[in-house]
Amino acid sequence: MKPKIIIGTRGSKLALWQANYIAECLRRMNPEALVELKHIVTTGDKILDVPLAQIGGKGLFTKELEVAMLSGEIDLAVHSLKDMPTELPAGLTLAATTARMDPHDAFVSQKYTNLADLPPGAIVGTSSLRRKAQLLRLRPDLNIVSLRGNLDTRLRKLDEGQFDAIVLAAAGLRRLGWGDRITSLLSPNECLPAVGQGVLAIETRSDDATILAMVARLDDSEARVCVTAERKFLAVVQGGCQVPVGVFGRMDGGQLVLTARILSLDGVRCVEGKVAGTPAEAEMLGDTLASRLLAAGGGEILAELG
Repeated sequence: MKPKIIIGTRGSKLALWQANYIAECLRRMNPEALVELKHIVTTGDKILDVPLAQIGGKGLFTKELEVAMLSGEIDLAVHSLKDMPTELPAGLTLAATTARMDPHDAFVSQKYTNLADLPPGAIVGTSSLRRKAQLLRLRPDLNIVSLRGNLDTRLRKLDEGQFDAIVLAAAGLRRLGWGDRITSLLSPNECLPAVGQGVLAIETRSDDATILAMVARLDDSEARVCVTAERKFLAVVQGGCQVPVGVFGRMDGGQLVLTARILSLDGVRCVEGKVAGTPAEAEMLGDTLASRLLAAGGGEILAELG
């Protein structure tokens, strides 16, 4: 009898693409295994008319999947790493991080080519406080409006004329074959990405040696180093809630370079910095940069957010 692997996934087009991608990888590496998908609805999928920050932020798209994993209903879950809290429930582990796709945020508009082209008062849609604060830092004259829903829903709202532009993760658009909708990319100088943006995360039970061994082959060492530093930074700064924080790790000549930014909601105040070191120092670099920015005024900014 073939061994069966059950992958838990949300039902959105992007979540299904991600789960099917990992399923195909596992089938190629383990032709003797039967790999199936199981659809699970999360809290974040049910509540679509409230900004993420008001209902808990990170964890809204992972909790039900994690409960199903711990109960043995599924063997693993595939997430966009940026949706995962920095602390996982006891008994679960981040077993693999895939090679990073485009980490940038994408500017999408039918009328304007980039952020600078937008007229004063233009309506820009995003679901992220991180994006909102960084956009207002550059263009305080813009009207940033909450935009929830799956990628196709967000694009439809733009096409209907509800927004002058929207900002989305470039990786999601590219994965679904919608890269042609990207009008321009926001550079890290303009908008630092979210922790783990562009990386797929495979979460499994910590004690499932068989599944752990299977998915370990999908782990990308460079992505793992970068997101380890990013997730440590976020854990020290604030944990799992949604706050205006951008952080990005990249390898440069064998060194890990970590850049981060903490902002007020209106983008007026911004504390930012950069550290570099060896890949082995990833966690320490995240800790060091977080402590430095908190002490430089970032702690005060976050305290005011409650």
